[in-house]
Amino acid sequence: MNSVDGDVDSSAAVDLLKRLVKINSVNPSLVPGAPGESEAAECVANFLRKIGLETRVEDVEPGRTNVVGVLKGTGGGATLMLNGHLDTVGIDYMEIPPLDPVVRDGKLYGRGSIDMKGGLAAMLAATKAVVDSGVQLKGDIIVAGVCDEEYASIGTERLVKEFKADAAIIGEPTQLQVMIAHKGFAWIDIETRGVAAHGSLPQVGVDAIAKMGKVLVEIEKLQEGPLQKKVHHLVGSPSIHASTIHGGRELSTYPDYCKLQVERRMIPGEAPNDVNDEIKTILSKVANSDHKFAADYEVTFVRGPMEVSPNERICRILRAATKEVTGQEPEFLGGSGWMDSEILWKHGTTSVAFGPTGEGAHAATEFVELDSVIAAAKILELAATRFCRST
Repeated sequence: MNSVDGDVDSSAAVDLLKRLVKINSVNPSLVPGAPGESEAAECVANFLRKIGLETRVEDVEPGRTNVVGVLKGTGGGATLMLNGHLDTVGIDYMEIPPLDPVVRDGKLYGRGSIDMKGGLAAMLAATKAVVDSGVQLKGDIIVAGVCDEEYASIGTERLVKEFKADAAIIGEPTQLQVMIAHKGFAWIDIETRGVAAHGSLPQVGVDAIAKMGKVLVEIEKLQEGPLQKKVHHLVGSPSIHASTIHGGRELSTYPDYCKLQVERRMIPGEAPNDVNDEIKTILSKVANSDHKFAADYEVTFVRGPMEVSPNERICRILRAATKEVTGQEPEFLGGSGWMDSEILWKHGTTSVAFGPTGEGAHAATEFVELDSVIAAAKILELAATRFCRST
């Protein structure tokens, strides 16, 4: 890896990352009773205030906190947002001390180290480096630490109502590559209705669970057929799978109810209406072949896919900055998981993901490679400086 001399304070960046990992910011929507993001938000706020940014801390919901700092430009330039989430998933099942960051062989271990406090620390270190450089930017740099990315993204949903940027970089781990596309998803509830009756009366009872079996067969056919034939060059194929199922009352009674929860992953170019039409088609097909079949469905939650052009200005600047720092030209990637970048993108902000290298997001062992955190900070410093100098 090449070394570009800049103003990134490597030691301070690592110390900040350690402080962030020590803070328990488990998302309470995932783990009831968990503390949420408030302490982490205050840690970030203190850092931003110390380096001179106009900073505000706001509870989106009680205990669910956003922090936003703005480095004001002189005017007439493009505005860049650096966005990172403060929350983590649970820690009870981890095989390493989750809140006691340990460095071994250049890797820092702990919950959130790669997802995504490593990226957050890189963003903060990059912003400090811009301030320390004394360079005068025309555009603003907005640094946002948001809550709830791991569940419903209420933090970024609030953020887009109050702040606008020309481009955004989400600090998710990308191994120092530029992620310009990712999948979306839809959650669907399907309910079949039967007729409850004594188990000895098949002429009366209608088995709602057995009827759902026909739906499951069609879902498998959709997955193995039409969906596998669709391929996006960056993110691959869409998918659908059965997630949970329950129904019935007792062993000796025909079940009058069965509920199936399904997840459908969408690729760029697909829309929620496509999912709606697929489920309608499945239920209509089963109903046409079985006059006792009765079912309803509801699409309960949707997050769309996204894709930006690699020719966007922020993409070109990030790619050049990465090559300058690392000596390697990064690839343009697609991601299988959904990210907050889609929320910003659909509100008119060109959004990409870029962050450090590591492993173990949501896993029992999680780490980030410290060299990649420092490299990411240097790259982000260059990118932010160049993007915000002009329009």
